[in-house]
Amino acid sequence: MRVEKCYFCSKPCYPGHGIAFVRNDAKMFRFCSSKCHKNFKMKRNPRKVKWTKAFRKAAGKEMNIDATYEFEKRRNVPVRYDRELMQTTVKAMQRVAEIRKRREHAFWKNR
Repeated sequence: MRVEKCYFCSKPCYPGHGIAFVRNDAKMFRFCSSKCHKNFKMKRNPRKVKWTKAFRKAAGKEMNIDATYEFEKRRNVPVRYDRELMQTTVKAMQRVAEIRKRREHAFWKNR
């Protein structure tokens, strides 16, 4: 099970929630709510709708270029379970979240 991102607003879309829209060319769009789905069908640009993540990044209200975002890569090949690897991964995730929080706080203070 994978937590997908909403195509319109970039919020997390959990399994069993939201709407999946498949275009004729087999491109799949996932939406977290009917609000996002309706805005997509009305051909609204997410960068011009003020409550989306795309708007916040385009307007300079959120960080958009940072090394901590590189850790959020989507991996299609599952990794074989290793207890030590999982423990170090969880510790690293907490550390990265802490670093990202500090950087975002500094970014918000300086803007």
